[in-house]
Amino acid sequence: MAAAAVVIAVLLFAAALYDTARLITSHQSRPPPLALLKGRRAALEAEERHCTALLLHGQIDTHSYQVRMSGLAHGRRVVEPRHHR
Repeated sequence: MAAAAVVIAVLLFAAALYDTARLITSHQSRPPPLALLKGRRAALEAEERHCTALLLHGQIDTHSYQVRMSGLAHGRRVVEPRHHR
């Protein structure tokens, strides 16, 4: 029983040291998860605005709009290249 308590204490101490080291160091190898989520959400919202503009300007029909918006609702961006006039 005492050995298990020692192992748990060592793991907690190691986790505390790791978290402290991450707070002190300024180098991060990747963006934090919240920033990734905000970037993905912003990209999906931009794609939604683009699809709505295409519909309002008559460049796509209602079925295509529904298919695109359904994909956006499931987190998929439209992969078709955008054609500029």
